[in-house]
This record gives sequence, structure tokens and C-alpha cells, in this order.
Amino acid sequence: MNDYNLLDLFRREIETQVDILKESLATLKTQPSSMTDLERATQAVHSIWGSARLVDREVAANLAQIMKECFIAAQNKNVILGEEQIDVLLHGSHLLLSIGKTAASDFEHWMSEHAWELTTTQKTISIILKSEIINQSSPNKQEIVTVSPSQNDSSLNLEKNSNADITEKIRESSLHSSQITSPLNPWDNTNVTTVFTDTPNPPKAIALTADSSMVDLFRLEVETQVGIMNDCLLALEGNPQSAQVLESLMRAAHSIKGSARIVALDAVVGLAHVMEDCFVAAQNKTITLLSAQVDILLQGVDLLQGISSIDNTELPNWLGENQAIFAEVQSAVTGILNPQVIPAKSIPQPIEPVEPEKPNAPVPLTASGEESESKPVSSQSATEPAPTQDRVVRVNAENLNRIMGLAGESLIEANWLQPHADSMMSLKWNLLDLSRTLEQLEDALDRSNQQQSVKQHLQEARIKEQQCLDLLSDRLNELELYAQRTANLSDRLYREVITSNMRPFADGIQSFPRMIRDLARKLGKQVKLDIVGKATSVDRDILKKLEAPLTHILRNATDHGIEMPSERIEKGKPPEGTIRLEAFHRGGMLVITITDDGKGINLEQLRQKVINKNLATSEMAAQFTDAELMEFLFLPGFSTAKQVTEISGRGVGLDIAKSMAQEVGGTVRAVSQVGKGTSFHFQLPLTLSVVRTLLVEISGRPYAIPLARIEQIVIVEPASIYEVENRQYFTMNQQNIGLIAAYQVLELPEFPAKSRDISVVVISDQSNAYGLVVDQFLGERDLVVRPLDARLGKVRDISATSLLSDGSPVLVVDVTDMVRTMDAILNAGQLNKLGMETTTILLDQPKKVLVVDDSITVREMERKLLENRGYQVDIAVDGMEGWNAVRTNHYDLVISDIDMPRMNGIELVRQIKNHSRLHSLPVIIMSYRDRTEDRIQGMEAGADYYLTKSSFHDDTLVNAVVDLVGR
Repeated sequence: MNDYNLLDLFRREIETQVDILKESLATLKTQPSSMTDLERATQAVHSIWGSARLVDREVAANLAQIMKECFIAAQNKNVILGEEQIDVLLHGSHLLLSIGKTAASDFEHWMSEHAWELTTTQKTISIILKSEIINQSSPNKQEIVTVSPSQNDSSLNLEKNSNADITEKIRESSLHSSQITSPLNPWDNTNVTTVFTDTPNPPKAIALTADSSMVDLFRLEVETQVGIMNDCLLALEGNPQSAQVLESLMRAAHSIKGSARIVALDAVVGLAHVMEDCFVAAQNKTITLLSAQVDILLQGVDLLQGISSIDNTELPNWLGENQAIFAEVQSAVTGILNPQVIPAKSIPQPIEPVEPEKPNAPVPLTASGEESESKPVSSQSATEPAPTQDRVVRVNAENLNRIMGLAGESLIEANWLQPHADSMMSLKWNLLDLSRTLEQLEDALDRSNQQQSVKQHLQEARIKEQQCLDLLSDRLNELELYAQRTANLSDRLYREVITSNMRPFADGIQSFPRMIRDLARKLGKQVKLDIVGKATSVDRDILKKLEAPLTHILRNATDHGIEMPSERIEKGKPPEGTIRLEAFHRGGMLVITITDDGKGINLEQLRQKVINKNLATSEMAAQFTDAELMEFLFLPGFSTAKQVTEISGRGVGLDIAKSMAQEVGGTVRAVSQVGKGTSFHFQLPLTLSVVRTLLVEISGRPYAIPLARIEQIVIVEPASIYEVENRQYFTMNQQNIGLIAAYQVLELPEFPAKSRDISVVVISDQSNAYGLVVDQFLGERDLVVRPLDARLGKVRDISATSLLSDGSPVLVVDVTDMVRTMDAILNAGQLNKLGMETTTILLDQPKKVLVVDDSITVREMERKLLENRGYQVDIAVDGMEGWNAVRTNHYDLVISDIDMPRMNGIELVRQIKNHSRLHSLPVIIMSYRDRTEDRIQGMEAGADYYLTKSSFHDDTLVNAVVDLVGR
């Protein structure tokens, strides 16, 4: 019988047995001691347990097993199954039914969504099994039952009144699975029985009776459900009768209530319970939730949201300190259900939403509304490092499985190295044998009278030589294939790891709709926030850094951008303003735009503001383009606001946005049109773990400069350098660029120049551009960056470290810090000039050749051949890498294959010959092709020689190289 038929039988078996369970449990609610029904329930879960084992559904078998133990304990009178306990067992029955109805192809997805329910349901049933029989002979006496697990048990510790629920129904399966229909809903409101009793005031700190892992799960649950409640409450204002929105709100509140009951947070249970009652009443049309009621419910959401950001060690104190607030908000929510109970004046004021920590605190205001005398806060200000906490990272199950699979493949590939090493050792011994044979041949030649012996030794030497060559060729071919496999595997593994570190854009912007709604109401405006691209993948670290700058920009747009409704109507605009927040991928970058349809920025007023702040003269300001003017908005302390409010106007927010973009290697720009609105455009890297850099050599050492921070790289001739007031400049794009030697900035020894031309990297901050003179360009590299050891503190001009492909370390330059160092050198008058002593060429330097070939065997043969003749050789693995190399380095000759990925050799030759600086660079084509038309094609492209790869066996290649560049 095939697996399909077995699963079909399993589904039918579960449906039958769950029906029996439902009937038995329904009877047990009214007749807890019915041995017949306990026996039937035991047999039903036993049958499910056996069927689940047969089809390898271990999760169903485990759940059925613990349910069976519970029924057996009830038969033995060790456990009394009350109504609350039976509700838990009913929920377990519905989970079993859901497992049975889930197809094999969907089971992994089902597990990822129901792991919480399975875990908490089994733990709750375990609590029922471990609890002692409660003496209920005295109805007026409440006896406390404490369930304490053993040291090795991770079950929950719960303290509960005997007349309260032992557990809350955990979560409704139908929220996540269409397999369970409404009639199977175990959490129908008609079945919910929750008894609240008057209890004495608890101590200041409330002890957590659940283990930390369960509290962490609870926190994640609250974070998810609070996001749903925030979105749905905002949607409810526009459509108070929406059945779908009310259903989602009720489910979210119910899930929080059940999760809080599992970890014994009674204050949360009480608040979530009354909120759920409000949503149920709205569903039943008993009440209508308008804006005033939504405000009160949002206060409750804010309190619940605070729990998700509190560490486990601080949570007891936080709950104790906020008990009064919980009680007030709970009373206010109860007042929605019974308006006559609580006068309107006693409803507490809305609690401010929990906002993310901002990098810079706003400038405080005095009682008169003026700014205090504190200086504007720059985003560059140093801050004390915050204590680190362990982070919980959620990874998609399918993605994690792929990573594990690739890791296994990588391990298998790594195991290939040892046999290969053994084979190379065998080659070594064969070479030693060859050496001994040749020694014997030499001895035999000395004895010229033994010609037969000479011939025999010579023949043996030739056989040994051929064996070594064959073995070497085989091993090199295997090594080349292995390199290709590992490169492909590493690339796949890298992509999966990067994907696992990505989060949807929606995860970082959940608080924005609520923030805009509250801010607009406070300002008396009508503002709608449209969010596009919620599913766009964003690096989790970038997403975290984005929160503060996006918050500032959105608040500015609401406060200064969007007009009052009456003003918008006068201008022919709709009374409701729109802010559009969009995220998408383009060109391997993350692009985020924030656009409003407000009043825009008056560029002439901005120009005058620049002049008034002495940032530019009137003549200079008149020459600024619109884009250059908008750049002033990002300066620290610069603001176009006419008045400072508690919301905005201090000139801090856009400085933070600019600094954040530069920190991650991105850019931000602003565009505005008077009367139509303003747009901000962020262009950021997709990930922070890998950075595209330019490798340069400084004082004989490699350094990496992030490409995103480089304005341009240029080769400058000494004749193009001029001097003004003891400073050296060159002209680029009609702009004078000052030159500073990199070795002086980094305080390294000066090395003789390797070329007559000067290699310059142009870098800048918001206002200054400098030309950083380096020894030479080494090409572009993708580097996996790592932060410096915290014990080193802040290392000047350096931001991170990495490893090159050969394992050697390389430092990553902090461009912003380096520009500050350059400013300090210039202001101190300590600039070293680039004189003849720094551009002296090493006359005895060998000629430099670039070999471009996608075959590792051919590359190595050409490299060894040329290096043995005294040439310096660099290699590139394809045409595109070769093209990048010739543009960033100086070469005397290029030797290229034809058939290569990304860019073939013919195209590479054409690119070189069409380049203004490289057109005179000699090129040799080396190819297996020996047809006349191939030679003609290569020579027409501009090659100086066209040779076949058989040229390795004679001096043809070497003679061609000597002919073109000399010895």
C-alpha cells in the first residue's frame, strides 16, 4: 500500500476517532466521573496514537499519547477533569483533526504555523497530569495550587486560584488553517467561561512563574498580535461595522489572553479579556466602536506592546510599576461596554506609544516655547554603548532546511580534500623516484662502456616522467572541477544565509500608521499613509537602522509638508493629504522613497536661509543648482521651519537620515516642488554583511574602500597637478580636487611610486572632496566584513576588517573619519607635497602582464612560464574581471583567452582598443581555435598577436611577449 493510501486512511481514522472524542468530552462536562466515556476517549486517542505512528506523524502521536495518559489518570481518579480541563483536551482534539486533514506537501508549513499551539497544549496537559486533586469541600475558601517541575523539566510553573481557569484556550487553529471549519471551533464565545475574583493587591514586583523560554515565546506572540490589532483598529475607524476586521481583532485579543494565561500574567489576561469582550460586543452590534472608543483601545494596545520590548529580568518590576495603569486602562475599556459605570471624565488620557530609541535626543524647550541654549546635536556625537542582549531571529523553516542541506553538501565537498592530498603525496613520491632514476642515469653515462645500461635507465626515466605528467594533469583537472563545485556551493550557501538575514519591510514599519494617525489628529490635519512594498526583503540590521530616520521624515512631512484641510481645499486639493512610503529593489540596491503631496519647499527661501546662516556667499548661493540647495537640508542643525515645535523643526532628523545612509554605504537625496510636495529617496545596499569595495595598495599594504563612498577613481599625470598656496590640486569635472597622500593620512611609511602616473581615489563628505593618492589600484572585491574587536575601541580612519581570498587580512577604511583627518591635516598646515621624490619610478621594476583565462590549468601554466622569464604576472578568471583590472591597474601587456563567461576575449580586446587611455596597450590572444576566420576576427578586434595554446610547448609565446614589451 503506498503512502498516499496510508495518509488517506489516517485522515479517515482521525475523523472517526475525533468524533468519538467530542461526544465523550461533551458527556464528561456534565458527568466527570463517567467511566464509560473515559474508556471511550482513552480508546479513541490510543487508536489515533497507533495510526500516527504508522504514517510517521510523530507530533500527532506525541499529543495523542499525553492525552491518553490524562484520560487514564482520570479513570484512576488521580485527576478530576473539570470544564476548563476538558476545553484544553477538546482543543487537542481539534489539533489532531487539523494534522489529519493536512496534506503531506503542506505539513511543513502547517508545523511552522502551529508549533506554539502544539507546544503549549502539550505543556498544559502535562500541568493537568501533575496537579494534585483540589479539596473543594469548603466553597468559601480559595486554595492555592503550585505546580513545580523538576530541575530537568521545562514545563510551566503556574500559580492559580482553584476557582479560576487552569489554563486558557491556547489559540484557535482556524486562524491559520482552513482545514478546521466553524462548527469545530473550540473557542466559540458561548463556551468561554472566565471567573474573576477579588484578590489582594500584589507586591511591587510580580514574580514570573513561567520559564524564560516560554516568556520569550509569549513576547513574540504579543509582538505579532499587537501589530495585527494596531492595523485593524486603524482600519476600524474608516469602517466600524467591518465584520472581517472585528473578527481579526477578537482573535488577536483572544490569542494574547490565552498566551498570557499560559505564562501566568494575570494583568495582561484581564486587559486582553475585556478588549476581547468589546470586539465581541461590536460583532453582535451591541456597541459601535468609533474614534473615541478606538483611542481607548489603542491605549490598551500600547500597554501590551510595551511588554514585547521589556527584558525578562525587568518584566516583573515593569508589571508591578504599571499595575495601576493596567487597572485604569482596563476600567476605561470596560466603560466602553458599560458607559454608565465610568464617567467620561475618569477615562485616563491616552498613553504615549512606545517609540524607538532615537540616536539623538531632541533639543529641550523652555516654558516660553524657545529652545534651550544647548547646541544642536550632531549625529556624529559619540554615545555610550548600550548593554547587548541576545537576539531572537526568526528564520523561515524552508529557508533553514536549504541552508542545512547546503552545509551538508559543503561538508561532503570538504572531505574530498584529504584523498586529493594523498594523491598529491603519491605524485611527490613518484617525482622522487624519477629523481633517483635520473641520478642512476647520470652515473651510467659516466660509465660510457655500458651503453645497454644507459638505454635501460633512460627508458625508465621517460616512463616515470610520463607517469608524473599524467598524474599531475589528472590532479589539476580534478582540482579545477573541485574549485568550480565549491565556488558554486559557496555562492548558493551565501545567498541562502543572506536570505535568512532578511525581513519583510513591513516588520520595521508597523508603528508608522499609528504614529501618523495620532500626529495628524493632534495637529488637526487629515493624513493618509500609503505603504507600498511591504513584502520587500530588507537586511534586518538595515531595517533596524531605518526606523529613526524614517520616523523623522514622516513626522516632518505630517507637521510641515501636509497643509491644514481648509488650506488644501483653497488650493484645489482634497482635504486629506497623502504620504506614500515605498520600498523596492532596483539594480542590486534597496530603494526607499517617502513622498508627500503637501506644500513643498520654497527653494528661494532655502537659498536665503543658506546665506543667512553664513554657509555660502550670495554669489555662490546664486550659482547653486536645485539639487545642491537641497543638500543643505541634511546639515546638522539646519532647518527651514519657521518655528520649533515638540514634533519637529530642530534640524536634527535629516542629519540623522544622511548619517545613517552613509553609515551603511548608501545615499539619500531630496526633491521638492512648491505646491506639489517633497520626496526623499534612499538608496541602500541589500545587505551589510558583504560590501563591494575597491582594493588599493598603500605603503605596500592592501586597504579596502567601500565603493558606495567613492566619487570617482582617476589616473592623474604629474603634469596635470598644479599648486596654490602650498596645496596641490588637479581638475575633475571643472572642480578643483585637493591631493593628499594616503600614507600620510594613515601615518604609514612612504614607499617609492610604482608608476609615473598617480592613482587617485576621490572621496567626500557633504561639503568637501579630496583626492586620496594611493600606490596602486588592486581591483574591486566583495568582502565579508567583520567589526573590529570592541577592546580596540574606535580605531581612527578604520571601520572594519575582512579577509582576502588568500586568507590575508585587510582593513576597511572609514571614509567619513578619513575626511575629518584630512581636514585636520590641512588646518594644521602639515600637508606633505607630492614632489618628484614621491613619483620616482623604480627603473628595474619588471614588466607587468595580465593573464585572462577561465581555465585554472592554462592560467597557471602561463603564469609560471612568464614568471620564470622575469615578468610580473596578475591573473583574471574571465573577461569582465580582466576589463576591471586593466582600468584600475597599470599593465604592459594583456594575454587573453577567447571563450570565457561574462565577457569573451574578442569583446575584451575591443574594449581595450576603444578606450582613450588603454588603446595602445598590446594584447595577445591565446586560443585553442586555429581556424583562419578566428584569427581574422581576433586581429580585426585589435590583437597584436593571435597564438594557439600549443605555443606552450615551444618559445612562440615568450618570443611574442619579448617582441611586444621587451625582456
